[in-house]
Amino acid sequence: MSARGNIVINDRAGTPVAHTYTPDGDDKNGVHLWSEKTSVPAGNAKYSLSLRKSGDRYRGAIRLSIPVVQTQTINGVSSPVVVRTAYVEFASNFDSLSSAQERADAVGLLVNSLATAQTQINDAIVNLSDVY
Repeated sequence: MSARGNIVINDRAGTPVAHTYTPDGDDKNGVHLWSEKTSVPAGNAKYSLSLRKSGDRYRGAIRLSIPVVQTQTINGVSSPVVVRTAYVEFASNFDSLSSAQERADAVGLLVNSLATAQTQINDAIVNLSDVY
């Protein structure tokens, strides 16, 4: 079991930017929460992690939500507004008899399938261009 701390993740910008998510505790369902703090709390990107045991299965889930905030001016009054939000999710479901190496291989395969060099997957998810 690892101690909760900051999570630092690089994006895919031309010059990658490190994003730091700091712990926010747990929600009412025991999901672990982190957020990338901004000057507008509604604009904080959120990262969550959960692990549940159900029968002989371990179910993990990671969720990332990234809002885009813009300034809206109405009658001369400017205020920040969330105009859209991106959501990304990962779910795992492993048997309690699986080995650490089996789980590591499965996660590694999925992570590596998301590389930009995997053009079919990257084009579908990032460029919104379906496979034909």
